[in-house]
Amino acid sequence: MPRRPRLELPGFPLHITQRGVNRGAVFLDGADHSRYRALLVDALKTRDIALHAYALMTNHVHLLLTPPAPGTLSPAMRVLGQRYVPAFNRKHRRTDTLWEGGFKSCIVDLERYLLRVHRYIELNPVRAAMTTAAEDDQWSSARFSLGITADPTLSPHPAYLALGADPAGRAAYYRQWLNQGVTGE
Repeated sequence: MPRRPRLELPGFPLHITQRGVNRGAVFLDGADHSRYRALLVDALKTRDIALHAYALMTNHVHLLLTPPAPGTLSPAMRVLGQRYVPAFNRKHRRTDTLWEGGFKSCIVDLERYLLRVHRYIELNPVRAAMTTAAEDDQWSSARFSLGITADPTLSPHPAYLALGADPAGRAAYYRQWLNQGVTGE
């Protein structure tokens, strides 16, 4: 039975997850993370897909993004996989598939859940005990969201921009919001 078409609505963000096969590692070192991130940015940029938040975990990825039109996301993810997986396999002298099936996507309700999903993604490394603070993880967008680093490849979502009148105000508000997620809301 063929897979049903992926639901993409213009202007609606999606939470994307993709796991390693058998929950195996998809990043073994910093170079793997860097390569994946660069390829991700390139694949999204060629299709004008806005990346709002991300976390590159050891065995899976979380992305919050907004495709501009239906049918733009799957080709971007396909190109990403076609470039990342062979390079990963060559480097680590392995064969076979890396990902557990296709990526999963879920439309995010703008009003109620966008900032919660954003926070969930950026707290993933903390919850997985990979780091004690979100801002310490170099493979997520948290440092950008907290105003610590600039990242021209990220496109802040309007819901994030509404958190404050200027970058410092937004970052301060988001830090409080992020910390509430650590303590269980």
